[in-house]
Formats: sequence, C-alpha cells, structure tokens
Amino acid sequence: MRTDNDNIVRYKVGGLLYMPAFQPSVAEKIKNGKYPCLTSIAFCLEDTVSEKFLTEAENFLHKTLREIQALELVEAERPLIFVRVRTPEHMEHIVKLYNDVQEILTGFILPKFDMSNALRYVKQIKACNKDPKHPLYVMPILESREVASAAGRIANLYAIKDILDSVHPYVLNLRVGGNDFSNLYGLRRPINKTIYDINVIRDILVDIVNVFSEDYVISSPVWEYFGKDANDEWAQGLRSELELDLLNGFIGKTAIHPSQLPIIYNSLKVSPSDYSDALKVLHWDNKKKGVAKSSSGKRMNEVSCHYNWAKRIRLLGEIYGIAE
Repeated sequence: MRTDNDNIVRYKVGGLLYMPAFQPSVAEKIKNGKYPCLTSIAFCLEDTVSEKFLTEAENFLHKTLREIQALELVEAERPLIFVRVRTPEHMEHIVKLYNDVQEILTGFILPKFDMSNALRYVKQIKACNKDPKHPLYVMPILESREVASAAGRIANLYAIKDILDSVHPYVLNLRVGGNDFSNLYGLRRPINKTIYDINVIRDILVDIVNVFSEDYVISSPVWEYFGKDANDEWAQGLRSELELDLLNGFIGKTAIHPSQLPIIYNSLKVSPSDYSDALKVLHWDNKKKGVAKSSSGKRMNEVSCHYNWAKRIRLLGEIYGIAE
C-alpha cells in the first residue's frame, strides 16, 4: 500500500499540458507564468512528429529541456515534465540522449501500452531506475484495440496489471485514450456531450477503473474543445465531463490547450464539507461507534466505508486547495 507521501506526486499531475516537441519558447513561458495553473507538461515525440523529422524533434526538445534546466527553479516551482516516447526501444534511446537533463525529468509517457509491448517497457523502466535518488516515473496509456476489444478485455486488463505491478513504485498513474477508443468505432463526442454519453467507450472506461483504481491513480480522457472565454460552450462541456470524471474515479486530465488548465485545476479542489468530513473519518475518535453525522448534519460518515475516499479528498485538498 502506498503512503501519503508516495501519493502526493501521483495526484500532482493534475492537468497535463500536452504539446509537440517542436513547441517554441516553453522555458520563457514557464518563467513568465504564461501557463496559468500549470502542474505538468507532456512533450510529445510520438504522433505529433513525422518519422522523418524525429531526430530534429529530439534535438529541439533537448534544447528546450536544457533551457528549462537553466531556469534553476526549485522543485516546487517547476512543473512535472514528461516525454512521450514511441516504443520501448525509443524510450531506451531517449533516456541516454537526455541524460544531462535527467534531473528535471519526471518520467515518460508510454503510448498504446498493452501486452504486445508491456514486458519490453518494464525492462526499460527497471533499467532507468537503478539510481534510487532520482526515480523516473512512467504513465502508460491504455488506448489500443487490444484493450478496447470486448472479447477478452477483462483478461487483458488483468494481465497488463500483473505486469505493471512488478514496477508498481514507478507507475505514476494510468492514462486512457478516449479519442483513440472512439476512433476505433468511428465515433466522436460533440461539444455538448461527454465521453460517458458514448456507451461503448463508457463500458471500456468502467472496466479500466474496475481493474486498476484500487492500486493506481487513473487520469481521464482528453477534452478536445477549447477557446478563450471560460463561459463558452467548450468550457461548460469540459466542466460537465470533469464532474463525471471525478464521480467515476478519474483524477486529472490531459489538456491540449492552456485555456483548459484553470478549469481542470479548479475541478480538483474539494468542497469544505468534503474536506471536513474526510478529516473526521481519518481521525476517527469514537471508540464505540463506526458511524456519525457529517459536519453539516446532512449525511452519514462511516469510517469503514469512507476511509479510502477520505484519504483521496485530504490529498486533493492539500494539493489543490478548498473550493469557495
């Protein structure tokens, strides 16, 4: 079982700002606070880069990482930084190539993680974590047809979990490819619907939560709409999906545009009543009874049923704050 300290970094991923490796002036924007509510960044060397430009993209990103390193930010001021690689072999190459900037790297994102590559990825995870002073975490993405297929899905998910359990301390969280799953069936949610309105995708997500959520943090699918006005339809849709994400056991979300970050961040704040009840459950002092009224007197707290919920609420409250 993970300790609270282990869990803090897992919950700090929050809104993961996704950007191509060729993104310019990132260090300058971090320095000047151009990304509000930024908690983590994913630099992509996979599907945003054509094969023939891969070497150029790797070198461009290497330069960007050196520029971020040169800012000499303390850890608390620096976002978590991840590199999305292509394959286990590519991960091995990138670990060596970026060795001089490894101190600012949080880890790697592993796309299309399934039984076809899981063992090879695990080999690389173990290889790059021989130094206990600076762990390199991974965030596997479940998004392939093998994972989605109803025939054998549960067996596949448990097989993947068994393999990930062998490197459990280094798995920061799991991510799910809602758009990739949708693409398999030629589907796409409109701006006024959530991923949970697509029943076939909802079923896949439910199975993933069922298998993994007891031992892993799971992040929700990307929301593909954005804009400048946080009162527009795109933002209303994002808030609706974030509410359902949390209700269904997902923590955090990949952001494809900086405008999404404040909405994701604020969604992770906890209500005063939840935070108060969580502390009561975690510091239960009634020796005779395992149940009591909440602070508001409007619901029941039961220590045996709400303990895991309370641990998550306390962590989110400590990291993201209490909602007004």
